[in-house]
Amino acid sequence: MSGLDVLFLAVGLVTAGSGLLAVMSVRVLHAALWLVVTLGGLAGCYLVLGAELVALVQLLVYVGAVVVLVLFALMLTRSGGVPVVTSLPQRGASALVGAGTTILLGGALLATLGDGRAEVTGPDSTAVATGIFGTYVWPFELLSVLLLLALVAGVAVARAPVGGREGEQA
Repeated sequence: MSGLDVLFLAVGLVTAGSGLLAVMSVRVLHAALWLVVTLGGLAGCYLVLGAELVALVQLLVYVGAVVVLVLFALMLTRSGGVPVVTSLPQRGASALVGAGTTILLGGALLATLGDGRAEVTGPDSTAVATGIFGTYVWPFELLSVLLLLALVAGVAVARAPVGGREGEQA
């Protein structure tokens, strides 16, 4: 085993462990924070495999946008302290469904690929980066401005008083 194999195994174990903790957490806020560790570990796996652009996109899109959106929704609804699933039968059923899905997907992959390797073809990282930051830079920036406006509107809606105009006493 080379050093990269050991590093990939270590990062993969951390990612799998934090993924299990994200699923098994009782509180939604803790699950969201473990999801950050899981998605960051997945970006680390991409880095070890030599896919730097995919790792960067993983961090920007998933950790930087999706998890922040989940945490923002938790702050707006003030539901970070509410337990999600507390009964043991529900947690056991969800673990069985997750294990069954994993076995089913693993069996399908083994039946498809067998012991061989799949040949991956396509553009290299430079061509993808040139497309994103060259040809499609303006739609990308417009989308980021739109998301920022949605975030500001969400804060404005959350801060608006209920049942009257701002400044009025009830």
